Amino acid sequence: MDLQRTGAFLQKLRKEKNITQEQLAEQFGTSRRTVSRWETGNNLPDIDILMELADFYEVDLREILEGKRRSEQMKSEVKDTVLRAAEYDNEKKTRDAKVAGILFIVGIVGIIINQMLYHVNLEATFWTGFARGASIGVPVAAMIFGLFYMADMLKNLRKEKERILGK
Repeated sequence: MDLQRTGAFLQKLRKEKNITQEQLAEQFGTSRRTVSRWETGNNLPDIDILMELADFYEVDLREILEGKRRSEQMKSEVKDTVLRAAEYDNEKKTRDAKVAGILFIVGIVGIIINQMLYHVNLEATFWTGFARGASIGVPVAAMIFGLFYMADMLKNLRKEKERILGK
């Protein structure tokens, strides 16, 4: 990292805001001399102040650290990356919905088969007992897997919400 370039960039950003070093120092609870040291590249602000400066100047922290604005091409690349990530996320949600739907259908079909087996007069054999047990066991298993699957989806959704909200 080039401290002089970062400092010159900080000075440029301050001048674009049309404020003095004293005004900036007051804004961030420091001295004019400290701001001068930042802008000459003799010193670098602490990371928490750097993040506040990025917010104040409405630039990315990486731009401050690199000492230059990101190019439009880079912004386009970031946009493309975000769009690809969103597309992947949508595909994952679609797959999750399909799995949940399949588990639901398996459960319903199993319950229907179970009811049919109990209402049809079949000879009591090992296989009819097995079919009756399996026709209720499969729906129960599908519901249990579905609950675990949905709980995991909800947990991931909660994490995503907390990440977006910054909690």
